[in-house]
Amino acid sequence: MLKLNNIEVVYLNVVKVLHGISMGVEDCSVVALLGANGAGKTTTLKAISGLLRTEEGEVTDGSIEWDGERIDRKTAVEIGKLGIVQALEGRRVFGHLNTEENLLVGAYNRRDHYAVSEDMSMAYNYFPRLKQLRRNIAGYLSGGEQQMLVIGRAMMAAPRLMMLDEPSLGLAPMMVEEIYDIIKRFNTEKETSVLLVEQNVRVALNIAHYGYVMENGRVVLDGTADFLRNNEDVKEFYMGLSAVGAKKSYRSVKHYKRRKRWL
Repeated sequence: MLKLNNIEVVYLNVVKVLHGISMGVEDCSVVALLGANGAGKTTTLKAISGLLRTEEGEVTDGSIEWDGERIDRKTAVEIGKLGIVQALEGRRVFGHLNTEENLLVGAYNRRDHYAVSEDMSMAYNYFPRLKQLRRNIAGYLSGGEQQMLVIGRAMMAAPRLMMLDEPSLGLAPMMVEEIYDIIKRFNTEKETSVLLVEQNVRVALNIAHYGYVMENGRVVLDGTADFLRNNEDVKEFYMGLSAVGAKKSYRSVKHYKRRKRWL
């Protein structure tokens, strides 16, 4: 479905953030984009969704293809109408609207009113708590409830590809598990592809089919979820586990750089 071919991204005609990213998302798959803060994960999503232009960023080299059609020159509105939906990091709800109105915003471009009504029922089925809060003002919901709302709103757009940016950020472990279970259900039941940006490597690889590890604007490692889950470097640098399973502290930058064999 989606192919990134050696893309480079520059902000303000000066700052190069992505240095030749190549990756793909297959139909009905879950792909995890992993890495620390500043690796370029969010920029990659915005390059796909067309939101770079709102931040004076541009794809300066390479190409992005959707079903074989080049989309990196399209606007965010045109890309959204193709079925590519991005849920931004930070629980960006419309705080002055109630829960149900926020969900309906996700279906703004749709004209199939009966299907929209059915998808509203679907969203409430996935997130029963949102149904209880459907008349509550979104700005007063808890962090976990707002994250549910953001994902539910993305579902209401009937996406073919749903891109989620740090859905576990700031949430309690039980809430993280619940939200990831729902993402997996949505992928399976609605046959929707998911591109997932996440720092919580363990939970992301539990539902992903394939993953890419990014550092400093480059893909440094990729493979199936099982391969990445069992890779010693991924376990050490992103799960905090040594080869024997003990947690480890990285106070020595020299040791960290010396061990990063993939660079």
